[in-house]
Amino acid sequence: MITQEKLAAVTRGLSEAFGVTELEDIRVLTGGLTSSLVFRIVVRGSPYVLRIIMRTDDPAVHYTCMRAAAEAGLAPRVRYSSIEDKIAITDFVEAVSFPITDALVRMPATLRALHALPPFPGRANHINTSCVFLLNKGPAVDGVIQRFKEAKLLPHGKTEELLGLYEQVAAVYRRQDADMVSSHNDLLRPENVLFDGHRVWLVDWEAAFLNDRYADLAVVANFVVDNDAEEQMYLQEYFGQPPDENQLARLFLMQQVTHVFYTIGFLLWDSSGEPLDLTEKVPAFKAFHRSIWAGEVNLADKPMRALYGRVHWEQLLRNAHLPRFSEALRIVSDRQAPG
Repeated sequence: MITQEKLAAVTRGLSEAFGVTELEDIRVLTGGLTSSLVFRIVVRGSPYVLRIIMRTDDPAVHYTCMRAAAEAGLAPRVRYSSIEDKIAITDFVEAVSFPITDALVRMPATLRALHALPPFPGRANHINTSCVFLLNKGPAVDGVIQRFKEAKLLPHGKTEELLGLYEQVAAVYRRQDADMVSSHNDLLRPENVLFDGHRVWLVDWEAAFLNDRYADLAVVANFVVDNDAEEQMYLQEYFGQPPDENQLARLFLMQQVTHVFYTIGFLLWDSSGEPLDLTEKVPAFKAFHRSIWAGEVNLADKPMRALYGRVHWEQLLRNAHLPRFSEALRIVSDRQAPG
């Protein structure tokens, strides 16, 4: 299972961490949306997770963030890591079902603790894989948008509608230094959130860096928040007090950024080169996310990824017609206006 070129590095890790050179058992854990090789291994009778990064970029930020989270009790204990070999061994968490009703309270508390950590490094020289990427105007964003336009995946006029909504949000949503916090940035995949029956553990820190707090909050809210009352509860648990109108508006607008980001990302990723058939009915946004959370939908499946892009597109259209959309734009714009 372990590739020949990584075998010596894994052997070094086992020797340094446990004083052994062989595994007692190994099985694949990788879910399909990561290029890393992830295994459950058994050493001296105990289970651990072995992660081998296959990408060419430097994992220094990844390991720095992972260790900081582990020391804070937010991530499993790190037994070994090597930046040079791109290998890490951590404790294995035996996860149980994580009901949405529990997640509504536990996840904002977990994010509050994560975001309170000393600032993670930034990723100036790395691709920002969170939805905030779209708010960082520049050649990289322009290139993605141009690719999406040229792909013509949406029927005539629909691409312009999507990008028009995106421009409205991007025009008013500005970075706030106070909101730049240590962030996970890959909570779209529920397998990165493990619940052992007592506490929440966050795993897979490859995308972690200093980012806007509302990125993590918006992605998790897409799964666990179903109505205005739950949104109030969610943000109150996170902030420790009832949210103000600006906090509610920023969360709402960041959720619209996630819709644009995942629409573009998932549709481009699985493009067949043909425009989408929008007459085909898609699942309701919340129902689909509940299915993902419950492990009933696998986004490693290509048709599911394309469908997920459409689910976000449909939700963006619904939200854009709500009075709250223009109200949130006004609130955030007014709050950032000079004087």
